[in-house]
Amino acid sequence: MTIARSIKVDLSVTPYYHCLARCVRRTYLCGQDIETGKDFSHRKQWIVGRLKQLVSLFAIKVCAYAIMNNHYHLVLYINESKARAWQDKDIFERWEALFPNDIRQFMNKMPNNTEIQSKLLIWRERLISLSWFMKCLNEPIARSSNLEDDCTGRFWEGRFKSQALLDEGAVLSAMAYVDLNPIRAQIANTPESSEFTSIYERIQVLAKNLKKKPFQNIENVKQPKKLMPFHSANEKEATINFKLSDYLKLVDTTGRIILQNKRGAIPEDLTPILFRLRLTPNGWLEMVKGLEKGFFYAIGHEARLRSFGIRYTNRVPKGVTKAKCCYLKTA
Repeated sequence: MTIARSIKVDLSVTPYYHCLARCVRRTYLCGQDIETGKDFSHRKQWIVGRLKQLVSLFAIKVCAYAIMNNHYHLVLYINESKARAWQDKDIFERWEALFPNDIRQFMNKMPNNTEIQSKLLIWRERLISLSWFMKCLNEPIARSSNLEDDCTGRFWEGRFKSQALLDEGAVLSAMAYVDLNPIRAQIANTPESSEFTSIYERIQVLAKNLKKKPFQNIENVKQPKKLMPFHSANEKEATINFKLSDYLKLVDTTGRIILQNKRGAIPEDLTPILFRLRLTPNGWLEMVKGLEKGFFYAIGHEARLRSFGIRYTNRVPKGVTKAKCCYLKTA
């Protein structure tokens, strides 16, 4: 059953969301087409470039991304308080950068102050809207691709899919799931070779900075500007509440286990982070491997899933059974 976006996205519940968009008929419109042999891999960079442009305009940060041959994944953080603090001038300039023709047509009508304030209110809301962010990402990519192919029609399969991430375990699971996509698809063997992913970008920036200052603490190294940073003393804005080094170890360990198709124990040095998330070792693997199929429009602990589903649809959502297996009972 299709769930309304207004139900799926509630910033009073969580600012974190996992989003997915697929190419029409799941064809390789962003990779090498198996049937025709045409290579459209350059479009992956189009998506990354557009994504970074939008992050500088919306009050939305990218926690993780993976651009695949026929789909892409995002884990996004919506910073509502930041948008509320913007001045009217900030709103106007940001919307003008997105839709210059709309601004020009609106101003040509010689609007009065009341009309301007009304518009600014609408634009402010749109700059924290997941739907508008995805619209501004997908539409230009579709137009450019159709122009390149000299064709018309759909480029994306339909509306994007979104899942609310209700707790820290869900956020970290979604991020690891996204960053490990190329490895699971056997496109890459390691995170550091997984191009067009957030973890690849984080590792590249980390390696570059460590090359300049080899003996500095990893947690103090500058992180990519367009990605939501992990916790660091250098970061003043919102951060992901875990150390970058912990996350890199977590993804690397999880990736090795998935590649070997084993459900073995997580190494001892990672126990603290899993205990902090209240996820069992096997449960963590189940979360990362079954993120899309095991859950529907929300991901999280059983109690939070039940509360979220009852609140909006008066039904227990898909994923409760999965959550029971993944989380510790004391969570």
